[in-house]
Amino acid sequence: MAKIAVIGDRDPAKATHRATDAALGHVADPHPVEWIATDGLDGDLEHQLADVAGLLISPSSPYRDMDGALRVIRFARERGVPLFGT
Repeated sequence: MAKIAVIGDRDPAKATHRATDAALGHVADPHPVEWIATDGLDGDLEHQLADVAGLLISPSSPYRDMDGALRVIRFARERGVPLFGT
């Protein structure tokens, strides 16, 4: 099943990240949600995001790897993958 990927460096101490999890728990069903850390985006985005139905750029930057987040945005725009940024 296709998933929703949240691009960002999840920190349970951040209220915005807890709120993101809670909100997606209400609206993402039936799609699973997976957080993907920006420093884990190695450039093989075709493989890493192959089963993604949509992308959310998480709130509350700075990100550990801003270039990783920007690569995902470009990937989504060039391939027509639904993308939402906060």
